[in-house]
Amino acid sequence: MSSEWRSVSISEIGRIVTGKTPVGSRADFFDGLVPFVTPQDFVGQKWISGAVRTLSEDGAESVRGTIIPPRSVLVTCIGSDMGKAALARSRCVTNQQINSVVVDETRVSPEFLYYGLSRRKVEIRGLASGSAQPILNKSAFGRIHVPLPPLEDQHRIVGVLSPFDDRVALLRETNATLEAIAQALFKSWFVDFDPVRAKSQGLAPFGMDEATAALFPDEFKESTVGQVPEGWPVRTLEDLLVLQRGFDLPAQDRRPGSFPIIAASGPSGTHDEAMAKGPGVVTGRSGVLGRVFLELGDYWPLNTTLWVREFRGASPCYAYELLRCLDFKAFNAGSAVPTLNRNHIHGLPYVVPPRACVDAYQQVALQVHQRCRVNAVQAQTLATLRDTLLPRLISGQLRLPEAQATTEAALGGALCA
Repeated sequence: MSSEWRSVSISEIGRIVTGKTPVGSRADFFDGLVPFVTPQDFVGQKWISGAVRTLSEDGAESVRGTIIPPRSVLVTCIGSDMGKAALARSRCVTNQQINSVVVDETRVSPEFLYYGLSRRKVEIRGLASGSAQPILNKSAFGRIHVPLPPLEDQHRIVGVLSPFDDRVALLRETNATLEAIAQALFKSWFVDFDPVRAKSQGLAPFGMDEATAALFPDEFKESTVGQVPEGWPVRTLEDLLVLQRGFDLPAQDRRPGSFPIIAASGPSGTHDEAMAKGPGVVTGRSGVLGRVFLELGDYWPLNTTLWVREFRGASPCYAYELLRCLDFKAFNAGSAVPTLNRNHIHGLPYVVPPRACVDAYQQVALQVHQRCRVNAVQAQTLATLRDTLLPRLISGQLRLPEAQATTEAALGGALCA
């Protein structure tokens, strides 16, 4: 099969478009219906369907030469995010940190090119110029060579790899939905007090069995923080949980193992020893504030984090949602480097619900998060297998029948899991 393949440069197979931000950044150029894609929109997905920022039609028209059509291949070409690839789901505009390739689909499959570029991060970064802020300009980007088989083979290779991406995307979307359900239930019970509100009106709480409904009072009382359920005292967050600074673990002392290392920005490798028992909750203390993580197993919280050392009136799932509701940036005690002082958090006034209500929520939410964990592991397994197949397929080293059999076996097992 590979004997029919050619090595071609990107400039030979497509029109390269370097993005551009609307001149002057006029207010009426933004907040429209045209996605304005920037590197922050590359979060590991194959297709970019929308963007954090959008342009109006006037904004897009002001940079009309950089409008790209659906199915264009986008590659980040500046800074630490360089080399990330994605496909545009719809017509969009990008900023100048992205080069896009618009291919002739009678010769080249955009998805095949996407797969060919998505494994080239190290090479792409090596071609960049500049030290403080490496940049891969349009000319250098166009000189990158990719193997190009006949179009029929391109489509067959895409047919092998795409099901992995589709399944991973579905698992991640399912997890996002499950997480949203757990969060919505927390806010309904402990922020909006919907069960108490319903009972105060002589109604049965929606979606709740009688035993759980009986745990909630049927009237409100006035407090220092407004109306709260009768019998629920207003104390401090420290009455619910106690935060503690994480533990030092220099890079040279880390040994790969089964326990996740949690930094302020999230999971950061593994270690063969844990410092905290799961389920546990971690949030950023220094550098990155506002992200909160729920770990179901034992883990190592780094010194850039705060972890819940003691669950007093809270449970792990309750504490996770409670901390997600807080605006941590408002408590930044640092200057150049954002820093969170745990004492500022501990002293916040907070309504303390009965332990029975907290435990009822924990029982429901823990099942949700356990399902999310199973899905996440499955998604990672499929992504790893896809990444193993990808370079061998793209280079022509792996025969398609063998790859197709691997795909069918892997996805069949995933569906049964």
